[in-house]
Amino acid sequence: MRAMENRARLDLFLNVGHFFDHLAMLIFPTAVLALGTAWERPYSELLPLALGGFIAFGACSIPAGWLADHWSRRGMMKVFFFGIGAATIATGFARTAVELAIGLTAIGVFAAIYHPVGIAMLVSNQPRLGRTLGINGVYGNAGLAFAALLTGALADLAGWRFAFFVPGLLCIAAGFGFVWASHGVALGKGAIKKAEARLPRALLARVFVSVAVATACGGVIFNATTVSMPKVFDERLSALTDTNFGIGVLVCVTYLIAAMAQLVVGWWIDRRPIKAVFVAVVAAQVPLLFAAGSLAGYAMLAVAIGMMFFVFGQIPINDAMIARYTAEEWRARAYALRYVMSFAGSATAVPLVAWVYSAYGDFQPLYAFLAALSALVFVFALAFPGERAVPRPVPA
Repeated sequence: MRAMENRARLDLFLNVGHFFDHLAMLIFPTAVLALGTAWERPYSELLPLALGGFIAFGACSIPAGWLADHWSRRGMMKVFFFGIGAATIATGFARTAVELAIGLTAIGVFAAIYHPVGIAMLVSNQPRLGRTLGINGVYGNAGLAFAALLTGALADLAGWRFAFFVPGLLCIAAGFGFVWASHGVALGKGAIKKAEARLPRALLARVFVSVAVATACGGVIFNATTVSMPKVFDERLSALTDTNFGIGVLVCVTYLIAAMAQLVVGWWIDRRPIKAVFVAVVAAQVPLLFAAGSLAGYAMLAVAIGMMFFVFGQIPINDAMIARYTAEEWRARAYALRYVMSFAGSATAVPLVAWVYSAYGDFQPLYAFLAALSALVFVFALAFPGERAVPRPVPA
């Protein structure tokens, strides 16, 4: 009983880490609205300053996963909490665009630790994989939601710098909580072995290509929607609100409702073949992404909620593929590779959003392109092997 309580406590702080990981990475897309006024510089010029952070978010996943497998997952998670907290606080002191870009890049470096390390710790010896990933996804999406809300509120009340100071301090406090929660908790390795059956080469290629396309395109879709959402709401929902805080509230509500997709999809993964869940979730994205490009007012808000529901819902599917078909001893590196592909796609979203807005003054071409990407993922989801064709790892 005591061991279960200790594990539940550790899982809580691992989930809290997911919250702060996404919160820190998405402070800037809302803060830039206030920063543009303070520095008297346009949105399309300031937004690309976040590019270094998103590149680091992906590129540093592989060394983070390698260090976790060869040194210590607990140790890397401590580096994550205290490092991202310190980097976020430091970014709040930026006086120039160069200093701001350096700070955002540092946030991305430390944020890169969470997904390959924290999720590998979380899924270790978990009997209900879908439920575990679903709950973890809700925490991550809550971080996305409260990034907009907290940033908008702090920017309006105290200035954009405090939108970095306060989350940074909270993340450091959570780091001390993780140190306490992780003490004395045993996480054995080797609980999962590689599947004994070997996949035919053609089938293996189908699995790899399907996952790679879904991961890369999904990264572009996820990041482009979350980065552009505050600005889209600023322009399309002006009849509902005209303050940074109001925009933050609407984005927060959208993300919190959409976060429930993680629980629904997690429950579904535990009961249905991954392919069936994968196809259904991606199919729903296409029309919603396309519709989001031209709507405004309450119709835009409703479509945005549905769109983000299915965009968020794809995340636990990709993570479940890795957890179900990889060995425990190199799972952190497998997650690292998965997130490198995802965040490589994510990094292209920042200049894409800035370029589309600068060239067209509107986000309709962006969302049409994202709908096309989602249609491509749907084709590869259909090509993903069924459950019977892909052997599961054998319990030790």
